[in-house]
Amino acid sequence: MIPSEPFSFSWKENDLNTFLPILLCIVTFAVYWFIAQSEGVKRYFYKRYEYDRASVIHITFNRLIGFMAMGVFPGIICLIFLPQYSLSDLGLTYNPSTTLFTVVWTLGLALLVFPFAYFSAKRPKNLINYPQIRSKVWTKQVVLINALGWALYLLGYEFMFRGILLFPLTEHLGVWPAIAINIALYAATHIPKGLDETIGAIPFGLVVCILTLASGTIWIAFLVHLTLALTNCYTALKFHPDIHYRKSGK
Repeated sequence: MIPSEPFSFSWKENDLNTFLPILLCIVTFAVYWFIAQSEGVKRYFYKRYEYDRASVIHITFNRLIGFMAMGVFPGIICLIFLPQYSLSDLGLTYNPSTTLFTVVWTLGLALLVFPFAYFSAKRPKNLINYPQIRSKVWTKQVVLINALGWALYLLGYEFMFRGILLFPLTEHLGVWPAIAINIALYAATHIPKGLDETIGAIPFGLVVCILTLASGTIWIAFLVHLTLALTNCYTALKFHPDIHYRKSGK
């Protein structure tokens, strides 16, 4: 059907405030994903190091790439091309007026997701992919590196999804259109991880978007997501038949 009047493709004053965050989200996640899934990158590490060490270095490298690709670089681009927004405006800040709100909801959601992650992580199909570091033997050093890697990766990830992608779109499109776009893209990034994680991303994304806007910061989303990731990881470590923890020097 041909429109009665031709569409106008002229660039409007506030178009960049919605166009750029959406584009950054898609492009930066794609950059991270294809580097993380690259067999060439994986072979590079596994040829240079023995299996256990290669797995630690490879996954840590991927998480650092995620932090840079989805956190640092888009943050810099937004500060340059959207100068009206500061890091604080994008949720990377401390908001004293919502501190209690943040603490209460973080603890409440963490207590809620902990048993869910614990029991779901034990399922055989989950153990195929988790823990992501596939070293046969884990030590205290590997546990620490894994936790720090997850924290950096999820800081960049949540800054992208619950910061850059959420606050500017909410201001210019309204709360619910912004949340709908956020959930759609967030759920789409989980498709390669299977149906369960894709479906679970929808209610989780809805809740953390609402709480992010209510608190004015990304910290609830970041801390709850980190709790979920670490619980899943260490539960999978405990129940995986081929991977075990050993104290250093034993």
